[in-house]
Amino acid sequence: MSEASPTTETSPATQWSVSGLLDLFEVTEDGPDRFTGATGLAGDDERQVVEGTQLLAQAIVAAAKRFGDKSVRSVHAVFARAVLVGPAAEYVIDVVSEGRSTATAVISVLQNQKRCATITVLADVPSADVITHHLPRPDVAAPAQANPCVMPMTGREVRLVDVVDVNSPDEVGPPELYAWLHYEPIPARDDLAKALIAYFTGHLGISTTMRAHAGIGTSQSHLTVSTAPMTVTVSFHEPVRWDGWILYSHESTQVGAGMSYVRGTVHTEEGELLASFAQDGLIRPLRTSDNKIAEHSRL
Repeated sequence: MSEASPTTETSPATQWSVSGLLDLFEVTEDGPDRFTGATGLAGDDERQVVEGTQLLAQAIVAAAKRFGDKSVRSVHAVFARAVLVGPAAEYVIDVVSEGRSTATAVISVLQNQKRCATITVLADVPSADVITHHLPRPDVAAPAQANPCVMPMTGREVRLVDVVDVNSPDEVGPPELYAWLHYEPIPARDDLAKALIAYFTGHLGISTTMRAHAGIGTSQSHLTVSTAPMTVTVSFHEPVRWDGWILYSHESTQVGAGMSYVRGTVHTEEGELLASFAQDGLIRPLRTSDNKIAEHSRL
C-alpha cells in the first residue's frame, strides 16, 4: 500500500473531501460477519493503489458495527497485497472471542476473492479509571507558526513543524516529523472519529525516516525506490474526542535491511493523548522487474 504524499494524494479533479472520506469509511453489511467498502477515487497522478490506512479505517467501522456494544481499542494491520481502485473491498470478520467485556477478531480484506490484508481488532467496554497518566504533547510550534503543506482535501488543513517540503531529498533533519491537522467536519460518532484518526497514521512515516538521510526523499517513491507501509498499529485512548487542531508526532527509531520502524502519537492542541501508533515501512531499491509495472499501479 502506498504512503500518501503532498503531491500524490488528491487534486480538485478527484474531488476528495473530508465528508466524502467519512462516507467512504461507511462499510455496508453483506451477510453475517461480512461487509463491503468502496475503494474511492484515483489520485491526481492516476495512482490506482488504495491507501492501506483507508482499508484500516473501513475495518474499524466494520468492527464497530459487528461489536455494537463495545469500543474499538486497538487495531493491527498487515498489508500483504495491493488493493486497487475499482472493485469493492470485502471485509470478512473471524471472531476469535466475544465476551461481556472484551472481543477479539481478525478481519481479512479481500478484493476479487484474493486476500490483501489482515487486521486484528481488540474491542472492549471502557471502565472507570483505576490509575491514569499519559505522555505529554511535544512542545513544538503551534499551528499558526507551522508551514502549510499541500495535501489537498476539502475540509482538511495540514501544517508541518520546521519542514517546508516533506518529500524533498534535500530537506534533512532528525528522523522526526510533527504535523498539525484540522478537519471539518469532525465526526461525532466514535467509530468514524477513530477511523479518521487512523487514516493519517500511515501518511508520513516513510518521510520521517528518509528525513535523516541526505539525497533521498519520498519524491523518489515508485520511481527509483520502492516504498510502502507494510504494517500499521493504532491504540486508541478513550475518549477519542477533539475540537480544533490535532498533532501527529512521528519518530523513526530504526531503518535497515529494507525496512523502517516509526512510532508516533496523536494529541489534541490542549494536550490530551488520543492515540498511539506504529508503522513498519518498506524502503528498497526499485527492482528492474518493477519497471514493467505501470508506475501508478506499483505497491
